[in-house]
Amino acid sequence: MAKEIKKTLNTGRIYITASFNNTLVTITDQNGQVMFWGSTGLSGFKGARKSTPYAATTAIENAVKKAKEAGLTSVQVFIKGPGAGRDAVLGVVRSQGLKVTSLADISPMAHNGPRPSKRRKGK
Repeated sequence: MAKEIKKTLNTGRIYITASFNNTLVTITDQNGQVMFWGSTGLSGFKGARKSTPYAATTAIENAVKKAKEAGLTSVQVFIKGPGAGRDAVLGVVRSQGLKVTSLADISPMAHNGPRPSKRRKGK
């Protein structure tokens, strides 16, 4: 049987990836090593319910509770994507008693992007 290593950290980072279909939460230490993670599917939601704001808050709560038990006190929050979990993040993190030291939006922005499809033929 493998020896269980106790994870302890007091400052960390929370990365939230909010897509239209799912919300992923990753909690890392300052070096970027993943300590805890969660998603709406892991929280028990399936299908269309995974894309709701309530499912996103539940996923964030579950991941943050695990991190608090390990001694996490202050976090940097990074949000990516246009999904339902974006708005719920700060309220959940603060209600769990964590101090938010910084908040950043790291959503990818297209620099002009691909060429649009051709125009429709008119009648």
